[in-house]
Amino acid sequence: MQVQTILSLFPLTLVLGCAITPYSGGNDTSTQVEKLLSQMTLQEKIGQMTQLDFAMIAATTHINPNNPVDQAKLEDALLNHHVGSILNAPYTPYSKAQTRQTWQAIIKTLQATTAKSRLKIPVLYGIDAIHGATYTQNATLFPQAINMAATFNPALSNQEGAITAKELRASGLHWNFSPMLDIGRQPLWSRLWESYGEDVHLASVLGTAFIQGHQGDNFAAPDKALTCLKHYVGYSMPNNGKDRTPAWLSERMLREYFLPTFAAGINAGAPTIMVNSGEVDGIPGHANHHYLTDILRDELGFKGFTVSDWADIKNLYRRDKLAASEKEAVKMAVMAGIDMSMVPFDYSFYDLLIALVQEGEVPIARIDEAVRRILTVKYQAGLFAAQPAMTAPSAQADAEALAINRQAAHESIVLAKNATHLLPLKKSARIFVTGPTANLLSALNGGWTITWQGDDESAYPAEKQTVLEAIQQQATGPVTYVDSTTLAANNGLQQAAATAAKHDVIILCLGEKPYTETIGNISSLNLDPAQYQLAKAMISTGKPVVLVTLGGRPRIITDIAQQATAVVLGFLPGMEGGTAIADILFGAYNPDGKLPISYPRDTNDHVLYDHKPSEAFEFNRYTPLYPFGHGLSYTEFQTSGLQVAKKSILLGETLDVAVTVKNTGSLTGKETVLLYINDVAASVTRPTKQLKAFQKVSLAPGQSQRLSFTLTALDLSFIGVDLKRIVEPGEFKVMVGKESVAFWVEK
Repeated sequence: MQVQTILSLFPLTLVLGCAITPYSGGNDTSTQVEKLLSQMTLQEKIGQMTQLDFAMIAATTHINPNNPVDQAKLEDALLNHHVGSILNAPYTPYSKAQTRQTWQAIIKTLQATTAKSRLKIPVLYGIDAIHGATYTQNATLFPQAINMAATFNPALSNQEGAITAKELRASGLHWNFSPMLDIGRQPLWSRLWESYGEDVHLASVLGTAFIQGHQGDNFAAPDKALTCLKHYVGYSMPNNGKDRTPAWLSERMLREYFLPTFAAGINAGAPTIMVNSGEVDGIPGHANHHYLTDILRDELGFKGFTVSDWADIKNLYRRDKLAASEKEAVKMAVMAGIDMSMVPFDYSFYDLLIALVQEGEVPIARIDEAVRRILTVKYQAGLFAAQPAMTAPSAQADAEALAINRQAAHESIVLAKNATHLLPLKKSARIFVTGPTANLLSALNGGWTITWQGDDESAYPAEKQTVLEAIQQQATGPVTYVDSTTLAANNGLQQAAATAAKHDVIILCLGEKPYTETIGNISSLNLDPAQYQLAKAMISTGKPVVLVTLGGRPRIITDIAQQATAVVLGFLPGMEGGTAIADILFGAYNPDGKLPISYPRDTNDHVLYDHKPSEAFEFNRYTPLYPFGHGLSYTEFQTSGLQVAKKSILLGETLDVAVTVKNTGSLTGKETVLLYINDVAASVTRPTKQLKAFQKVSLAPGQSQRLSFTLTALDLSFIGVDLKRIVEPGEFKVMVGKESVAFWVEK
């Protein structure tokens, strides 16, 4: 048996190189919390554990659009039921972005009402601001998370977090249900685009950077706000690809791939966690004591509070059939470790939990534990202090946010193919544009944009540009657009192809319209037949075709991509995405995005980049259409001179690695250098390679730079036979580009 070094799963600072203190209540906060807790009645305590949708306090008649709160309903919620949290934007089920002034009026009304209560405990308002302040009108809306991952740029993720928090606080909002740290390893899943991709290290780094920007060193600061990690844990790997359906994950897989991102988020200081709406290995997330208490609290050291997802305590009874009644479901969830219930449309949780405590079914100590956690976060967020005046960001701040957003969009777009160096295009070229995503802002942004599904095109700001509009603005030659939705009848495809043949180049925009959650469920990654027919007609012209894809997951484009001259993978680049794509098409920006997922060649070809040896052995192959980390530039880069500081290290030691990257082309550009390792032989089969470090650098033509990396013991570790994180002695390989260097770990 090999000698092993056991490591904690938790200290991901070793991987990420950050020094953020994990969230915890300080001594002064603890004193305040205990004093307040000692004064609270049972009803007041359980009210703090209750979260209601805005609909429960919304006016339904004589609505004031500048403050759509029904004061009587609000007082019932806050004064009679002592509710501790409200979520969502008016008006459920079709929540929609509000003006900053309306949000301020809503929050001030809530504050004024809690001031009338006996203990004056403030409400914590939660909102989904997953790519900017999505429910505030005219907010800065960034690329979605899958695109932020494609930037491989933690600084941009950090800036996104900071800008989002500042704009939330300007609306009076304190709590963001973001980032999503579920790892995106199931391409069918309708929330893949909310993830940072398929790799553990990349997701951990990007999520940590976002949290640091969003919260800073003090999330009570007037321009900072709370984050919420979601959805703990295993939610993103449904076996059938459908949202909120079962995942079958061994505990080894859970610990190897799904827990580390949450450990990173906890270590970065996130004070709240939202729980998995589905189930893992037959146990719904909201009833899983092992995950919610044994692992989350005892192993990962999480000190904040957990909140259920939408109606998921009810779902233990009505959907999962785990509980025989809703009352039993409440008991299960609370005893498993749920601190706050997103009920969301009634007071059932409040009433049932009071009864359970009075009947001795739930101990008051468990209630005190949950409320203590909630109050601690509220104190730490500064909710009990006098709130500063809510003001809009300055014009300068808005301009800076716009510039950062556009840079993020630029860096998030992946040039996957550029045969014959077709791109960049001449602005004077005769251009034909078509396809269902060419002229929709919603196709650039996806779900959780202004509305829940993000599909209300009329609500999008008129000044932002679709792909078509950006091309029209930048081109100096003629641009012809044909709306592909009108081509189905009367030889429309043939006529469009005849028109396209009179142009120099065809921009073919395919993909998906916006969606999220179960509404986005699909049974196949194939595009709808109409898009294939359109592509076939455009390719038949013999003119060069630039395929531009938009959407939240990789739809199968293999046949089209093989015949297209160039392929641009846009995913969901946000409000500046149309401009950014046009900038890349015409060469105003040199593309530098890299794929954070393996882009499948076929609908059932789900092999990931960090696959096991047997998945690429004999007749098995890793043959995606485009591999993880793929992305072209208009210049060329080479890496060389890969070296390790030592050929052998002792267990627990670090190892320095260096490599040179050079711009060998004729244009300035950015390159992301990816460093992988492979544990050559181990007691548990190891992936053929795993990403452990990356750096993004900008280089002028002919310029080179020597990059340095440090591998830690945690980078070399894995989950061993006994489900403990270990490092085993033996041979390792470090890989960058086409080079590989061996080193050994000694006892």
